[in-house]
Amino acid sequence: MKSLTVAVTAVLLSTTLFAAPARAGTSAPAAPVSAAEVPARLIPARPSPDDVRRSLVRIARDSAGRVRLGVIGRSNEGRALRLASVGHGPTRLLYVTQQHGDEPLGTPAAVRLLWSLGVPRTAWHRWLLSRVTIDVVVQANPDGAVRNQRYNHDPAATGDYTEPGVGYDINRFHNPLTPIGDNPVPESRAILRLWQATRPQVVIDYHMQGRYLQPDGRETTASILWPTSPLAPAPAVTAARRLAVVNDAAMTRVAGANVTRYPGGDYEGIARNAYGILGSASLLVELSDLPAEQVEFQIRTAFVSMLATAQAAADESLRRADPARADSIPARGPALPGIVSPLARVDAA
Repeated sequence: MKSLTVAVTAVLLSTTLFAAPARAGTSAPAAPVSAAEVPARLIPARPSPDDVRRSLVRIARDSAGRVRLGVIGRSNEGRALRLASVGHGPTRLLYVTQQHGDEPLGTPAAVRLLWSLGVPRTAWHRWLLSRVTIDVVVQANPDGAVRNQRYNHDPAATGDYTEPGVGYDINRFHNPLTPIGDNPVPESRAILRLWQATRPQVVIDYHMQGRYLQPDGRETTASILWPTSPLAPAPAVTAARRLAVVNDAAMTRVAGANVTRYPGGDYEGIARNAYGILGSASLLVELSDLPAEQVEFQIRTAFVSMLATAQAAADESLRRADPARADSIPARGPALPGIVSPLARVDAA
């Protein structure tokens, strides 16, 4: 597995993406010339819940406690819903991975991010972590992950957004208009309660999608979208569009992704919409289900998204991004002809 070098990525993010001058006192120190690399065998690309647990325990140990671990709830089968946090700054970020159990690649990206920010100890790391606190719900659907299925595990599930006899689609049960105690999905309840406890300024939800072709003949490798619910207040939507601009630039210029706009709906139970309604800058990131030889590329794309967001929040370039530039992100094209992906689902996010 190809390693991700913290120093190189940090330099690219700080010198390439955000041209506007930072306010006095917020500019990042130079990244070190040499930096520790993420261990090659830290976590598999498609990790089990036990893989996630072992990797997080290792990171907490190697970071001397700078990466803090917790449990925000339990799945229907009693598996831990794991939270990992790093940083102690006033700006709070929340990343959520693998709400759909068969969409795993955001999880190894998040684990690598936690190692990259928590274990090395340089002036750049101290600067970043004094300005942001990053909370990560790592593998939000462990029961679905062990079954490689979209839904959680609840054979009694009934009603909309369920697979009867299988479970609930977690990412349809974040509706902020529903009392949390009335929510039938334990994974969604846990994330909603975490949001209430921390009130993050930014929420990013990492998913996977099928394969799609653009009019210029290039394949989409990632798609993004901000809240589209009419209930989301204008300031939150504007902030989310700024977040989309930063992520589009980072994933395109640093990771080499071909980013498009995801064609998502406006239902308020979708996390992207729900946390926008609550006031966060909320973004969906969808990684395309590319062939096996491109899995590492996709993990790196998500890693760059996470790191770019943290850097932009820390140096305040996120606040200065032009939200109108989000309109230039091209719409996602049709499904790639002749390619059948199990993740090519209608309104999959």
